[in-house]
Amino acid sequence: MGSLFRSEEMALCQLFLQSEAAYACVSELGELGLVQFRDLNPDVNAFQRKFVNEVRRCDEMERKLRYLEKEIKKDGIPMLDTGESPEAPQPREMIDLEATFEKLENELREVNQNAEALKRNFLELTELKHILRKTQVFFDEMADNQNEDEQAQLLGEEAVRASQPGQNLKLGFVAGVILRERLPAFERMLWRACRGNVFLRQAMIETPLEDPTNGDQVHKSVFIIFFQGDQLKTRVKKICEGFRATLYPCPEAPADRREMAMGVMTRIEDLNTVLGQTQDHRHRVLVAAAKNLKNWFVKVRKIKAIYHTLNLFNLDVTQKCLIAECWVPLLDIETIQLALRRGTERSGSSVPPILNRMQTFENPPTYNRTNKFTKAFQALIDAYGVASYREMNPAPYTIITFPFLFAVMFGDLGHGAIMALFGLWMIRKEKGLAAQKTDNEIWNIFFGGRYIIFLMGVFSMYTGMIYNDIFSKSLNIFGSHWQMSYNKSTVMENKYLQLSPKEDYEGSPYPFGMDPIWQVAGSNKIIFHNAYKMKISIIFGVIHMVFGVVMSWHNHTYFRNRISLIYEFIPQLMFLLLLFFYMVLLMFIKWIKFAATNEKPYSEACAPSILITFIDMVLFNTPKPAPSGCGVYMFWGQHFVQVLFVLLALGCIPIMLFAKPMLIMQARKLANEEVQPIAGASSDAETGGVSNGGPHGGGGPHEEEEEMSEIFIHQSIHTIEYVLGSVSHTASYLRLWALSLAHAQLAEVLWTMVLSIGLKQEGWFGGVILTCVFGFWAILTVGILVLMEGLSAFLHTLRLHWVEFQSKFYKGQGYAFQPFSFDAIIENGSAAVEE
Repeated sequence: MGSLFRSEEMALCQLFLQSEAAYACVSELGELGLVQFRDLNPDVNAFQRKFVNEVRRCDEMERKLRYLEKEIKKDGIPMLDTGESPEAPQPREMIDLEATFEKLENELREVNQNAEALKRNFLELTELKHILRKTQVFFDEMADNQNEDEQAQLLGEEAVRASQPGQNLKLGFVAGVILRERLPAFERMLWRACRGNVFLRQAMIETPLEDPTNGDQVHKSVFIIFFQGDQLKTRVKKICEGFRATLYPCPEAPADRREMAMGVMTRIEDLNTVLGQTQDHRHRVLVAAAKNLKNWFVKVRKIKAIYHTLNLFNLDVTQKCLIAECWVPLLDIETIQLALRRGTERSGSSVPPILNRMQTFENPPTYNRTNKFTKAFQALIDAYGVASYREMNPAPYTIITFPFLFAVMFGDLGHGAIMALFGLWMIRKEKGLAAQKTDNEIWNIFFGGRYIIFLMGVFSMYTGMIYNDIFSKSLNIFGSHWQMSYNKSTVMENKYLQLSPKEDYEGSPYPFGMDPIWQVAGSNKIIFHNAYKMKISIIFGVIHMVFGVVMSWHNHTYFRNRISLIYEFIPQLMFLLLLFFYMVLLMFIKWIKFAATNEKPYSEACAPSILITFIDMVLFNTPKPAPSGCGVYMFWGQHFVQVLFVLLALGCIPIMLFAKPMLIMQARKLANEEVQPIAGASSDAETGGVSNGGPHGGGGPHEEEEEMSEIFIHQSIHTIEYVLGSVSHTASYLRLWALSLAHAQLAEVLWTMVLSIGLKQEGWFGGVILTCVFGFWAILTVGILVLMEGLSAFLHTLRLHWVEFQSKFYKGQGYAFQPFSFDAIIENGSAAVEE
């Protein structure tokens, strides 16, 4: 079988590179993406490795690029992304890149500092402008209303006594701005700390001001505080300082205030001009950087990845050669050698690299080649567990079985068409959608599974045609094969009237799918669909499980595990066929031999229950007497066949339980007596492991032997799990029937209770009502029946594959092949390099 059905054959190789050519060779291997390097210095600290200084320089360059990216995004400048991946720069080009990034960062930081200083000056002048305006209003009001009584009320009785006739009262004041939300607390503190001996006036600044530190818009208010005496002045200033209020000088004379206001306005205009020029220069710098930023990121990450990989290598004693160990796909060794030669030629080295294949007993990584179509299906399998090395890969079969089992539960021509069109739209627009690179996790999941969604929709359309179900209605394409023998009045007056298959049925089935007459049937519609969908669920489930057991035969024969093939596969297959596949055969026999048009003993009334027959078979019960003229059994010799099948199935259980451990124990005993290692099948049966030692990766005598008690316990668990699981897994496939019925009933409820209301309306008003009702019905259909029901069916299908199907043959105990690839590093960012 090809690599589609099994993982690639892997080889552990040793690579010798000249120090001068190592960088270029690793760069070529990174572009190729087919080599997984091993760390040959696991005990060496990351800060003590040879190329740690180069990695630090790359970290510093990446930090500068992130700073540039943050500034570019802050200004909303689009970054040019051509989609091309530039080659990794040569080591000598690092100096030029560092100098470029250093110059850009310093220039941008200097521009930002100047802009921040200018904005701070602009804020101060703006606040001073508002203070001069607002305080002029305050002083005008004070000049109009100032009298001795108001002074007494303002400054208290002590101030009035101090201002005797012939003495002039001298008031001091301070003016400033404060954040609007701090103003109430500020006012209370002034009143309490100064014991009411201050007078506060405040006015809001209508337009918000920009904070130069973070660029946020803040709301502030202007205030002026009148007081008398130096002691109160000191106290007021300390309170202002505590509340982060900014104080500004404000002249007492109106002429001085007007002169200062004119000077402030002139300075604000000059600052606006300088700020505009500064922002233009900053914008030009960022636009120039935005054109190359993506390429710079790619170059720096490639350099960093190369030096991070070189840190995994060992130096030979001469310090002139680097030694590496790596896993490579066996089929790609020649391609890897060509890449190494290209790297050597590019570096100008005269010493060719050496790639030697090594013998090892370690388990190689699992590498399944995928494309954009099979990648999503392989991800479903790997989410359960990465396949063991060279184990049968379920992904190719899942491409068909997964959307089909989903469609059995989701069968509706209309809902399937919506899903298929959505998947087809994503497939047609995949290049543009992939280039957007959004961070929306839900959308990325949908887009990654676009081919799964499309196939699920197409298969659902097929099963919807089989069920003859489109938005809970049927298509009458070929005309019903049932004829009405009653007159119209009889039908209208009898609610529970049923058609007779002998008289009202033509005798030939509907050409494709379900007869549309069942859509208008009454209470027996659900009974008919129940029986039909329940039986096909069991049929599909048993076939699916038998196929899973047959897949284990391919694993046993490939790994030459003769003991497991004879004493596990054959009893497991016999147990499943003799009991559950026999039940499936009974269903087909019942469908073929018994019909409503037949005479006894094969009439519909004589048809036995499959469930009761199966229960009597397993419990060795004697069937109950059949009605007059009917037979007890479906075919001649059925009782003997059923007893034989049950006895054979029960006989398979001790074989599965004891045969394999007893043979392992016997093989060990012979090995101890003859002092000879037992190789081949017995060792492979003991460990069940996969290594790179044999011709197919089979285990060798180097494996540590398990204790016999552990082998017996392990085999007991597997036997009990398989026997009980065969029953529970068969019943688990009934979810196909349950979800299919639930989906059909929900669709019918939406049609009956929502859309039919609009369809019953007449006239122009009915058209308006129908439009609104249709919109509501469409939202519920897409939101509930397509999205929620689709997700439910998807999860149930996933469970049937993970538990019921893959448990028959799939161990999933391997580890994924993670090659050194620039594409993966660039896609995942710098996190991939750190890992």
